[in-house]
Amino acid sequence: MSIRLTRWGHACIRLDRGTDRLVIDPGVFSDLPGALDGISAVLITHEHPDHVATEPVVEAVQGGLEVWAPPSVVDVLVSAGAPAERVHTVRGGDTITAGGFDVAVLGEWHALVHPDVPRVHNVGYLVAGVLHPGDAYIDPAGAHVDVLCAPLGAPWLKLGEVVDYVRHVQPARLVVVHDALLSAIGQGMAIGLLGRLGGAGEPVALDPGEGIDL
Repeated sequence: MSIRLTRWGHACIRLDRGTDRLVIDPGVFSDLPGALDGISAVLITHEHPDHVATEPVVEAVQGGLEVWAPPSVVDVLVSAGAPAERVHTVRGGDTITAGGFDVAVLGEWHALVHPDVPRVHNVGYLVAGVLHPGDAYIDPAGAHVDVLCAPLGAPWLKLGEVVDYVRHVQPARLVVVHDALLSAIGQGMAIGLLGRLGGAGEPVALDPGEGIDL
């Protein structure tokens, strides 16, 4: 059965396979009603608000949603009123089942912004060949990656490093994410560079609600 990958803005993607449904990183720059509609499981890479919108996610957990996230995110969500039994801690090396999908949890730390900015825990998720690295250059450790969610713009990001990351991962294709801080001109320049240099073909740029079949 094919999987539908839909992007809901910035770093938020959704995977649908029949009755299996999963969302990664529903943050404050995302279209949350579209992302969370009919969803029972959410994966969160790290605690920054562009990757987790605390109040809407807590409300969804109170309504029955289950969340998997690093310990710092779990603490924030439970403190904000999420039922602890539906918020699960994950660390790099874990394997879980969420929303009907088998998930490998990878990595540990957010990419460095500046030595004066404390680093937070960040994990990536490899789900059905789709790698979402959060805010880090997560190594898939030799696993095949069909789709890499490639970040375009962030305080921690240098585009040449993203090119090298794509070359290292060697995905079959790219879906661009993490672009809310860029102008349309900046997005176009970054996508063009990744397409020319990354070696994974023309990156797929999806507006909120648009998707591709895997």
